[in-house]
Amino acid sequence: MARACIVCRKRTETGNNVSHSNRKTRRVFLPNLQKVRVVLNGTVRRAYVCTKCLKSGKVQRAV
Repeated sequence: MARACIVCRKRTETGNNVSHSNRKTRRVFLPNLQKVRVVLNGTVRRAYVCTKCLKSGKVQRAV
């Protein structure tokens, strides 16, 4: 399974590196995902969550 945020489904995106001479090569944009212990449906499990969802409190971290 691809690494994606379990809250907002943010995942890797693809695009181009563009040089000064306008040559294009493929590249990958990686989201800032952290593997944290979270409480989901009353159970504790490890999951990938993006830092935006962690900071906004959309997910409850397990202690």
